[in-house]
Amino acid sequence: QVQLVESGGGLVQAGGSLRLSCAASGRTSGTSAMGWFRQAPGKEREFVAVISWNGGITYYADSVKGRFTISRDSAKNTAYLQMSSLRPEDTAVYYCAADLRHSSLRSGKADYWGQGTQVTVSS
Repeated sequence: QVQLVESGGGLVQAGGSLRLSCAASGRTSGTSAMGWFRQAPGKEREFVAVISWNGGITYYADSVKGRFTISRDSAKNTAYLQMSSLRPEDTAVYYCAADLRHSSLRSGKADYWGQGTQVTVSS
């Protein structure tokens, strides 16, 4: 089992920045790929970014490429999503997820999910 706890969401003006954190715990958390997804009201959940277990591989959705950066601190078992140049359309609940395979996360599947953190970008 892996437990995921997100933090760092909030309200920010368009053009601003936020950093989300996802603290992982559990037996396989150190060898799991981690990813971020988001779900806006009335829309399906969508993939945002993924990072492999050792941080060597990252992928981003086209909508956030160049604005968001995913990273992880293995010593702290924590993944981060640095979000810059935020837009109103980035408003959503952001979920952290973990899976042994980063390819699974890229396809929207995950063994473990966090509870989500709200990000609201005002225009």
